[in-house]
This record gives sequence, structure tokens and C-alpha cells, in this order.
Amino acid sequence: MKYTTYRRYLPELADTLNLQALLDQLADFLLQSGFAGGAYSHPFWGEFGEDESDRSLDALRQAILQALMDSGQLTPEMLKLLRGESTGDASRDADLERQLSELLDKIVQKLIDEGYLNVTEAPKVPSGQQPLFGPGGMAKEAAQQVQFNLTEKGIDFLGYRTLKHLLGSIGKSSFGAHETEHLATGIEAEAVSKPYEYGDTLNLDVNATLTNALQREGLGVPINLEYDDLMVHQAEYRSSSATVLMLDCSHSMILYGEDRFTPAKKVALALTHLIRTQFPGDTLRVVLFHDTAEEIPLAQLARAQVGPYHTNTAEGLKLSRRMLMSQRKDMRQIIMITDGKPSALTLPDGRIYVNSMGLDPQILQATYREVALCRRSGILINTFMLARDRSLVEFVKKVSAICRGKAYFTNTMTLGQFILMDFMRRKTRRVS
Repeated sequence: MKYTTYRRYLPELADTLNLQALLDQLADFLLQSGFAGGAYSHPFWGEFGEDESDRSLDALRQAILQALMDSGQLTPEMLKLLRGESTGDASRDADLERQLSELLDKIVQKLIDEGYLNVTEAPKVPSGQQPLFGPGGMAKEAAQQVQFNLTEKGIDFLGYRTLKHLLGSIGKSSFGAHETEHLATGIEAEAVSKPYEYGDTLNLDVNATLTNALQREGLGVPINLEYDDLMVHQAEYRSSSATVLMLDCSHSMILYGEDRFTPAKKVALALTHLIRTQFPGDTLRVVLFHDTAEEIPLAQLARAQVGPYHTNTAEGLKLSRRMLMSQRKDMRQIIMITDGKPSALTLPDGRIYVNSMGLDPQILQATYREVALCRRSGILINTFMLARDRSLVEFVKKVSAICRGKAYFTNTMTLGQFILMDFMRRKTRRVS
């Protein structure tokens, strides 16, 4: 007979961690923008771009360790060891180092097993001439070579957490489809009944229908119903919206000691989760604009980086307008997040004309022309400016006046709140 021996379960530190809370703490690290392409030399700003984001498992382990320290989840002995102090017992120090290393490995493995992360390269098998552990060991080298990526589940979770934080900072908010002044037939009765027409939702107003039949034929059994007797409830017509989120990824979005691009990516993920869960009839697409402009899949948004680029606002608007016109929606809008003036223009022959010194009249004229075309196409442009220079304020006001959109002068702390409130309320508002 086969016997099974059970013993008391002793939980380890890795088993007691809230994995989702930890992932929330790692959001800034996982979505870091960095500079695409490494170091770059600019004639005016000099060398920059050396802080390209590190997506190795070794960097992930360091970020997890910092998160554990910040949240107070490490033991006093572990903290003492991390500060470079000794417990007085060499064997105890070695044991603590081993526990920390195993803890980080288990957390990384749990993130992979739960489907939040994946890796692009397996660790190499160490050779017999090279030690496995230690500063120059094969384990550390392998951790530096293996690259991790956020999965769709991880991206969706970060969008959910960002949306939850933003809504919490806004206050109570009511969810639902976009309200309009029109009426339509639906499940909820919100207005007086109307005669049934072909194509209406068959949500019958039984009392009104029977009243019509009795008024026509009088009281009697059976009651003969005719097509003209049918009455249906009316509800508010819920419209669908197509949105393009234009993200400025020029070099200024991460220069001067502030990362503006990562908060913008967080807002995009939050909007994606909001639309998918609360407005399933809506669509959201993302356009990056720099020297030129291109659409990126939402699945690649987490890895998007800024680069040594100028700001071709006109090209971004042109691409966004084409994308929106291909969709049959009641409302079309562009949400543009930028921190700088237009400084690039695509010429008819395909060449890129750039001018970073002031507001170039040729570039401005092309940008205003695209804004006017958006207005003629019924596309609303709401601009979220992450700077307050006088010339930029005048430029944004001119854009808003042409397309009758809204202008928000905000910062990275309030960007998400402004965008979510604007998206959900759909009210005309001026911010000057």
C-alpha cells in the first residue's frame, strides 16, 4: 500500500508577497521610456541618450529588490546586509545572501508563471572553467543577457491599476456609454413610448400597446393586435466614439530631468482598459509623432521610447485623420499629448524639414492646415500641453480655436485626471 507523508506548511517570504501589489510598484520601471538607440549627439544639446532603459533580468531583480525595501517587506537582517553591514557571523551573512538571491529568483519566476512577463532568451549553461555564482559568475552574466517583456496580461493589468488610481484621485465617477441629446429604443425606459418602427429594439410598452388595441376595437376577448398598435419604450441613444491618442515622443519628452513620456503611456493603457470594459463600442488607437509619425499596436506601447527626434505635429494629425475617417463612428476625436512646439514638416518630396529655433511660419501654416482639415472632417482635437511657454500657449489656443476643441495646460501629475474626466464627461470646457 502506498503511503503519503504530510508535514506542516511553513510559508516563505515569496509566498506571502502580494504579487499584484508588487507589480503595481514596478509600473514605472516596466514602462520606463528611455532614449531609443542609445547615446545621440545633437548640435545644440550635445550628448544625451546614455540612459537607455535596461530590460535585462538583472535590472528587473534590482527593481524588485528596491520595491521590497521601499515597502518594508525585508527582514532587519537583510536590510543590514544590503547596507553593507555584517551580522557578525560570516556563515549567517552567506545564508542571508543566498536567501535574498533565491527570493528574487522566485519572484521573477512567479511573474513569468502568472503570465505577466516573458523572456526572450534562455540563460546559458555555465562552462566548467567559469564559476556559477559570485560577481563574475555565469549566473549574473546570464541574468544580464536575458531580456524580459511585458505580456498582454501584464499590460492590461497595469492599465487597470492606473485607471483605478486615476479614478480614485478624481473621486466618484459614473460609468456608462456616451450620452447624447438623441433618443433611441433600448432596454431601459427613459422617455415616453413611441410607435414601433422597423429596426427598433422590441422592448414593448405592454400597457400602451394594449390601450391602442382596445381603443381601436373596444373591450373584448380575444384582443386583436395590429402592427400600428405596437408601442416601444425609448431610451437615451448611446453613441460610439473613435479616438486616436497622439503621443509626442520627441527628445524633449524626457529631457531636463523629467520623464513626461512614461505618464503619457500610463494614460494610454488606462484609456484602453476603460474603453474595453466600459465602452466596448469605442475604439482607441495610438500614434507616435516625432520627425514623422506612425501607428503602434497597443501591445507594443509599453516598450515605446522617446528618441532624438523633432516634433512633426502636422504629420501626426494627417495620419490620425486618415485613421479616424476609415472608421464609421458617431464621434471622432484626437487626444494630443505634447510638450513642445512643432519643429518638423514633411515636404511634398518626402524630405523632412526641421527648425528647432522658434515657431517656424512654414511649419505652423502646415500644422494649422491639418487642424482645419480635421475640423472639416468632423474630428475634434483636444490638446494636453505639458509646458507653459507663452509661445506654446498661443499655439495651442490657435489650434483649439480652429477646431473648436479644448486645451489643457497640465503636468505629469494631473495629466491622467484631465484626460479621463474629459473622455467620460464629454462637456465643453475651456482651460486658459
